Amino acid sequence: MSKPAFATLNLPEALQTSLASLGFQTMTPVQAQVLPLALAKRDVIAKAKTGSGKTVSFGLTALNNLNNDIFSPQTLALCPTRELADQIAEVIRQLARSTSNVKVLTLTGGSSVRAQISSLEKGSHIIVGTPGRIEDHLARGTLKIAQINTLVLDEADRMLQMGFQESIDRIVEALPEGKQTLLMSATYPEEIHSIAKKYMNSPEMVSVDTTHSMDTIEQHFYRIQRQQDRVHALKLLLLNFQPASALVFCNTKVSVNEVTRSLQECRFAAIPLHGDLEQKDRDQNLIRFTNQSCNIMVATDVAARGIDIEKLDVVINYELSKELEVHIHRSGRTGRAGETGVVWTLFNDSDQYRIEQLENSLHFKVKEYTLPGDHVLKAQPAKPPTVTLEINAGKKHKIRPGDILGALTGEGEIDGQRVGKIKIVNTRSFVAVDRNLASKAQQCLRKIKGRSFKTRVL
Repeated sequence: MSKPAFATLNLPEALQTSLASLGFQTMTPVQAQVLPLALAKRDVIAKAKTGSGKTVSFGLTALNNLNNDIFSPQTLALCPTRELADQIAEVIRQLARSTSNVKVLTLTGGSSVRAQISSLEKGSHIIVGTPGRIEDHLARGTLKIAQINTLVLDEADRMLQMGFQESIDRIVEALPEGKQTLLMSATYPEEIHSIAKKYMNSPEMVSVDTTHSMDTIEQHFYRIQRQQDRVHALKLLLLNFQPASALVFCNTKVSVNEVTRSLQECRFAAIPLHGDLEQKDRDQNLIRFTNQSCNIMVATDVAARGIDIEKLDVVINYELSKELEVHIHRSGRTGRAGETGVVWTLFNDSDQYRIEQLENSLHFKVKEYTLPGDHVLKAQPAKPPTVTLEINAGKKHKIRPGDILGALTGEGEIDGQRVGKIKIVNTRSFVAVDRNLASKAQQCLRKIKGRSFKTRVL
């Protein structure tokens, strides 16, 4: 069955041009169901998995509803984490690349309130933020909402799990009546039903492929005898298979810190990700991991929301999640877009009930694999292929990716094939380079566009 094309949608020419330039030709199943309803101004509830194309669905709707002659916020998108907010804002900016003068602003915790107020005073069209910070700006009177015509609640189930129910209630109640509301969620708990009933106008329900397909994902289960055997088992697996990228899920922040510390002591290139980290450290750790400057990220489920990694070798359940849906979403981090993936799960006798739940719900028999022998402990952990350099200049200094690449490949004479991802934020920039070229790259980046800047290896 052929997939419907974006060209069949009644979208402005500028949005069609952006879609074509991004290589978006056919719609995903969730987009094919959501967009015709959303573009017809209907309220929509979309129940679909992570990575199904929901962001493009509500991003196009927001831009279609935008009146460029009004330079004030017209769309408010709420989501659970700063990482996801950044990801959503970037997608919307890409969709708006052929539309003139569209300003997308993120308002999240961990960033300067004063700087956000300054940005709001300069005007914006689309606001993407976390409930706590949005509520803060509403209380201060710095976020003007009189012109809001579109409300997006993305990953609504996760926001509720994180305790944002009261904040969401206060925000939604403050918004103008008659707005269009789009609610995106991977699951549909009772709290979502109550939000829909209270704040949405006869919403259309769309449910698409709510579980990640396991057809392309190998599930390997490893039995351990005691709780204290988990770290040892994890090290055996990492040393034996040497994955280029591994995302290790723990159930608590304490476990994340303990596992990361144990791996680092054995010289694994491992970094943590959880809610108690300073925002600057979270940002840098995410950049290093996506840049392949570290092999292993150890994370809680909440912190890992919003991570967008094209290819992930393996997902590791250091501890089985207490929720079936969470296990499914963890697994879906690998094997994305039709690629094959692998999930390793450590479990012991106390996990037997959850193992049976998985078997019954996913209709497969758990296959136990034998852990590698202790002889693999003689191996050395694999070194990441790149290092990430931080430059103390960014968008405010008019630095562009081409400027950084030019400094490296021009007089620096570094082969462009040995330069990885470049990310530029307000006052800093990050670039991945071949590990063996770190020192040379630092020298090349001391001057960009004739100006001197400081550079360091993260």
